[in-house]
Amino acid sequence: MRLPILFLPLALLASASHAADIAVVGLFPGKAVLVVDGGTPKTFAVGSIVTPGVKLLTATESSATVIVNDKKQTIAIGQHVNRSAPTGPTSVVLQANGQGHFMVQGQINGGAIQMLVDTGATMIAFSEADAQRLGINYKAGQPGRVNTANGSVPVYRVKLDTVKVGSIELNQVDAVVQQAGLPFALLGMSFLNRMEMRRDGEHMTLTKRF
Repeated sequence: MRLPILFLPLALLASASHAADIAVVGLFPGKAVLVVDGGTPKTFAVGSIVTPGVKLLTATESSATVIVNDKKQTIAIGQHVNRSAPTGPTSVVLQANGQGHFMVQGQINGGAIQMLVDTGATMIAFSEADAQRLGINYKAGQPGRVNTANGSVPVYRVKLDTVKVGSIELNQVDAVVQQAGLPFALLGMSFLNRMEMRRDGEHMTLTKRF
């Protein structure tokens, strides 16, 4: 059964031979409805060239993935991704959800994971289940304990090869794997302290500093 179109207020500013603005306005399994540079909405099948330097890689009921100049970009519902020209800073614009939280669909070591922006978390934190799914040998990390709202819990401190949010990718990022109590990952300060953070109402802009 064909799923209904999901209308998404998303935009990706990609560097190609010229800056292209690509808005995702609808999704079907295997297809995405895109608006290129403010033009007429057009349906693209997976594998199609959207505009020079931009190819639609995947499309599901919740997100579309494009490859821009050989780099993958996954756009989730409620998220804006901006990628400036190579000479400029790399930025991502996030939109708050109905509860006022900033949720992002990111990647850890190349695997997809949902994360909550949390400036109160010293490091990126995620559950044992997510670590196992992502293939992270967390038990080889440094054991310890952290204090949470539910008391002190055991954790393993690890070093992540890559953490990616939109077009921003960092290498060798500190994180902790928590045995219980995390329904989603926390995007903590081990990532955020390398960003310039600017909030404007329901939008937050992260710009990579180093």
